[in-house]
Amino acid sequence: MSAPDHLVFITGKLAHARLEKVAATLPAERYVWSIADAGVKVAALMTEEIIKRRVTMPEGATRIVLPGRCRANPEALSLHFGLPVERGPDEVVDLPAYLGLTARKVDLTRHDLRIFSEIVDASKMTPDEIVAKGLALAAKGADVIDLGGLPDTEFPHLEESVRGLKAAGLKVSVDSFSLDELTRGARAGADYLLSLNEETLDLAFETEAVPVLVPMRPDDLPSLDRAIERMVKAGKPFLADPILEPIHFGFVDSIVRYRDIRARWPDIAMMMGTGNLTELTEADSLGVTALLVGMCSELSIGNVLIVQVSNHTRRTVEEHDAARRVMYAAKADAALPKGYGRELLALHDKRPFVQTPDEIAAQAAEVRDPNYRIAVAEDGIHVFNRDIHKTGTDAMAFFPDLSVESDGAHAFYLGGELTKAETAFRLGKRYVQDEPLDWGCAADREAQDTTAFKQAGPTKKAAHTSHSGPAAPAAERAAAIPAEQDAARPEIETGRGEAALRDPLSEPKAARIVCGRLVPDEERS
Repeated sequence: MSAPDHLVFITGKLAHARLEKVAATLPAERYVWSIADAGVKVAALMTEEIIKRRVTMPEGATRIVLPGRCRANPEALSLHFGLPVERGPDEVVDLPAYLGLTARKVDLTRHDLRIFSEIVDASKMTPDEIVAKGLALAAKGADVIDLGGLPDTEFPHLEESVRGLKAAGLKVSVDSFSLDELTRGARAGADYLLSLNEETLDLAFETEAVPVLVPMRPDDLPSLDRAIERMVKAGKPFLADPILEPIHFGFVDSIVRYRDIRARWPDIAMMMGTGNLTELTEADSLGVTALLVGMCSELSIGNVLIVQVSNHTRRTVEEHDAARRVMYAAKADAALPKGYGRELLALHDKRPFVQTPDEIAAQAAEVRDPNYRIAVAEDGIHVFNRDIHKTGTDAMAFFPDLSVESDGAHAFYLGGELTKAETAFRLGKRYVQDEPLDWGCAADREAQDTTAFKQAGPTKKAAHTSHSGPAAPAAERAAAIPAEQDAARPEIETGRGEAALRDPLSEPKAARIVCGRLVPDEERS
């Protein structure tokens, strides 16, 4: 049996107790652990310089784990310590899952579902607009750009549009009720034709474009079977789509038809058009999409045609892209689609509250400065500094207790953060001060450089105020104070609770977090 992995968790003073509590639950047969307290209060403010100068590795260490919000460069620290350094989870409570103890390691890089994304009004757009739209859809996750033709609407620039998309490196399908438009699109180089039935199937033998076969009517599966049989005998590629019907207009029966076609033709490629559910059901489309993509996963349907017309489906490409990755991973593991990340969780989080009310109270009791911290627990929103600790559920109700009537920038900041905290509490979402709420694939995330501190926000630029935040711009911090100004004496604590001082440096000057920036007390006066 191999020796246990010796993990060294580098942290700050405020998170030390919580980290120790969680680390104590790690199985001893798999992990020996040590906590290296770098001496800073807020772990997110640790820099590479602080860690290099003030942390010494205990004997036998095999891996170093940084806090998720620490902006230090793991590669640089790995070279310094001669050990693997990795960025852990943002929240201490997620550490067991990060280590694979309560959840599997998730790989969402793979999928087996091709997304056809339709441009429904392509005939009304210019070729340049179509190419720009196609590139935007591809950037969101679309694999094939579907040019939708409108009934009784001329599409004179169809060929130019197909060629433009192809020149941009995109796969193209032409979607039309007009056999003439399908023929023109195929001759221009379209990769797929939507759709052909047994009466129009001859076109499939006149072009290299892959046809999508549909029944004469949604309930006429024999006509689809005959078209499939003809293509199979000819040895030509195709996709079969039994047609998904809207709710109350044959939805359940249409699902059965997909199952029946798969049972009769276990090896053919199939397609499902999801728009009749996502567009024609006024419900948040993410859950609808997850269910339909789950059906595709079960039935080995490798293609979906999606459409975005209604505003409530504005993220349909991203939603299908996220769902196909989750379902692929779950199917590969022969598992339920649970524990594969939070991309499909937009409104509610699985574990919204990372601290209990008692843990927040203990943290509040340790605060010695006037800067407000905000946290959310099952009992509501907590606002605290050295003088007060208030709890409530209405963001606006905190105002009389905060003494910010004469500080507009500070009041503006706290109002924004408290409103965000109230939203998180009411929806059951995870709240982190100075960080945006995570809406899964329902909204874009801000791209972050995990090795650099955030830039100063508008309230910081407006005035020096006394609110706190876990990140500060590196340039401003360096100009204001030495890198270790916030550091107290570091210590290394092992899994057996033994502590030893590792640095002889004297106690540094006091400092505070101001508008997301660490500054010494004398600068604030």
